[in-house]
Order: sequence, then C-alpha cells, then structure tokens
Amino acid sequence: MQKNPDQCQFVVAMDSIVGKWKPTILYHLLQGKPLRFNDLRRLLPDITQRMLTLCLRELEEEEIVKRVVYPQIPPKVEYSITEYGESLSPVLETLHQWGMAHVERKRLKKAKSEQTETD
Repeated sequence: MQKNPDQCQFVVAMDSIVGKWKPTILYHLLQGKPLRFNDLRRLLPDITQRMLTLCLRELEEEEIVKRVVYPQIPPKVEYSITEYGESLSPVLETLHQWGMAHVERKRLKKAKSEQTETD
C-alpha cells in the first residue's frame, strides 16, 4: 500500500511531543506519580517558569497531560500523565534507547579519531 505524503501524520505526532522540554517532562510524568509545578521545576532546573507553563498547557491541550487543581489555600496543582499519554511510553522508550546507542556510537567515533591522530 502506497501512502500519500499529503496525509502523513508524522508531523502532527512530532508537533505534539517534540521540543527541548516536552520529552523530558513526559519522561518524568511517565514515572507514575503526579508532580506539582515546582517539582517539575526542580527536575528541570534550566527551564524557565514561562516555558514550563507553556509546555504543560500544550501537553494538556493535546490530552497527554492532566492538570488537577485542588481547592485549597495556597492553591495546589498537580500534573500527571493521562491514559492516552501513557501510549507514548513505548515511543519515548525507543527514542531513549536509540539516543543511548547514538551517544555510544559518537563516543566510539571520537575515540577512534583520537587514536588515529596519536598514531
């Protein structure tokens, strides 16, 4: 079966989960327990508050992340992965495995290059 490039949904899928921070946010939320905003800030020390808010809103809009606001003072908000979001787990795990293999490949290439230079 030939696929029509105009109907390729790869771009749609990638738009939902890529970026500098979204995969890491998803990784932390896929660990199973809900996290508060400041928990995520601690886990991602280089992210700005604005960027974290933006990423969480986009993931929530895509129904990948669920936001629960508890009616108390001070307000308590928790983020968790949705059942739908959990379907990304095998995809992200595969990307993680590929990334580890890629880093190792680059390390070996660099070591080989350095060895050639010293010979």
